[in-house]
Amino acid sequence: MKFTKNLFLYLSAFIPMYFLILLKLVVELINHNLTFNTLNTINLITLLLLIICGITGIFWNIKFNKEESIEVKILTKQNITDRHFLGYFSLFVFFALPLDLSKVSNYCVYVCILIMIAIVYINNSLFYINPFLNLLGYNFYDITYIETGSNIKRHAKIFYKGDLEIENQTYFVKLKNENFSFVDKTRTNQLSRKVVK
Repeated sequence: MKFTKNLFLYLSAFIPMYFLILLKLVVELINHNLTFNTLNTINLITLLLLIICGITGIFWNIKFNKEESIEVKILTKQNITDRHFLGYFSLFVFFALPLDLSKVSNYCVYVCILIMIAIVYINNSLFYINPFLNLLGYNFYDITYIETGSNIKRHAKIFYKGDLEIENQTYFVKLKNENFSFVDKTRTNQLSRKVVK
């Protein structure tokens, strides 16, 4: 189950690339530069399935995440979205645009590259490299925090939609691991309303 969840999360990181390739394929089909042969039909179905699996992975890890939320006080933050977004997104453009998936050889190379990247991505917990989340408005932060009731400083990488304020703020964070966490906005907002009252 954990592997499937991580695999879907990996697939979500490539949604922008799948979309670019799908767009290229559809435009080529509309302009009659390609025909609906077996390989192009498989490509079309595969890209749609990868996009659906990627979106499922995002919802699975954000909305339906069963991880326990812990209450933390964030001591330091550093927005590091730009470190990973542009490099990864340029990889999408470089990889997607010249790729001709109407040839069986290119399709096989494409699949092999995705498998090799998946092995590295999942084995090294590189879940924080996810341009799709950045496109959805999430910023990626490297933080130092302490759990409520503890004085031990810890580090984590978290996604937060919007600008993360740390002065006089306490957050609930769902820590999947130190490389992929989300602020639990529902519980954090409930805490903020209690403090205001």
